[in-house]
Amino acid sequence: MSYQFNEQFTAASRQFADAAAQINRLTLENVEKVFGVHFTTLGENANATFAFVNEAIEVRDLEGVKALWPKGAQIARENVERLVSAGQEVIGRTVKTHEAIAELAKSQLESATADVRAQAETVAKAAAAKSTAKR
Repeated sequence: MSYQFNEQFTAASRQFADAAAQINRLTLENVEKVFGVHFTTLGENANATFAFVNEAIEVRDLEGVKALWPKGAQIARENVERLVSAGQEVIGRTVKTHEAIAELAKSQLESATADVRAQAETVAKAAAAKSTAKR
């Protein structure tokens, strides 16, 4: 009896470890992609801002400042748009990752339930067989 329990416990532990490894892999892939999106956005925003700053440094008169003002507003708007777009992409990727993890957990739960049912049916049949054998 303890051998069966040990086997069941070992199988359940192995299944749990496999599921945990898959969840960790999915999570790490998501984190890698999220950091990539953020670094790309940061780089694009920094390049645009530094280009604007370099242009602003060259301005020597009031007319140049007046011409520079709309460009600065445009750069700021584009930077915000890139940030919002990156945020939406990150949220989308994270939702997909969470869906994959939920599906994995659901399949693990269904598998464990099926294993428990099979074991319960086996025990019930054995008990029924012993009961009819005693009569």
